Amino acid sequence: MSFADPIRAEAGAAPHDATRPPDLLEIENLEVVYDDVVLVLRGVSLTVPKGAIVTLLGPNGAGKSTTLKSISGLLKAENGEIIAGDIRFDGETIAHRLPDRIVRGGIFQIMEGRRIIADMTVLENLRAGAYTRRDREIDSDIERVYAYFPRLRERNGLAGYLSGGEQQMLAIGRALMARPRMMLLDEPSMGLAPLLVQEVFAIIERLNSELGITMLLVEQNAHMALKVAQYGYIMEQGKIVLDGSREALTSNEDVKEFYLGGGGHARKSFKNLKSFRRRKRWL
Repeated sequence: MSFADPIRAEAGAAPHDATRPPDLLEIENLEVVYDDVVLVLRGVSLTVPKGAIVTLLGPNGAGKSTTLKSISGLLKAENGEIIAGDIRFDGETIAHRLPDRIVRGGIFQIMEGRRIIADMTVLENLRAGAYTRRDREIDSDIERVYAYFPRLRERNGLAGYLSGGEQQMLAIGRALMARPRMMLLDEPSMGLAPLLVQEVFAIIERLNSELGITMLLVEQNAHMALKVAQYGYIMEQGKIVLDGSREALTSNEDVKEFYLGGGGHARKSFKNLKSFRRRKRWL
């Protein structure tokens, strides 16, 4: 589908568009179950073009983080399993690969809550991000991280004593050390002050434009997510219920009301609200 496509209510076959970059990531009819019982993802399909920022929006519990963990191979750590569908990265199936092979292949997930190693220094955390590498350019890449995050160069103590914003910068810097072709970012604004949120998203845009890193962004702050992303998907109850370009999503009245805090001059009735929820969730 082209970034210029109108908003659509369900995923379908993408029309041919010679101007659209090739898809780096393709997810097709993905189903994920936890503990052999709980079906969390129900036929999720989405694509992320090479060099793009695509956002995945939706309420808590919709399956957004599970989607990212399916891509990065981290489901088994939480007793999750892909039971149907496929995930392709640059044309190769990665649905059941081990996490270290996925990192070596070019995908790095920045977990919700940052997950830096608190009792290691900033430098040690950065070196940990390069654990899959065997080249001689690690030190030069550390300098590149410091160029993007000058504040980290000044921090010599343990990473656990960094501020929330600095920890998020370290988490992104650690991901850069793996030289990823694609980053999966799970709630990068969580727990940050508004000014720090703007700073972190500005860095995300720079990494995308200057280094060409493709990004799939899960974010509760829909305003910021749609500011940096070219395309977006909205997920509810384990399914993609809406998708469209940034312009289509931000101008859609239903999206305004339920995700952007607006939706026209008149407040919609609870009757309409329930109707919209049924329509979105395809119940």
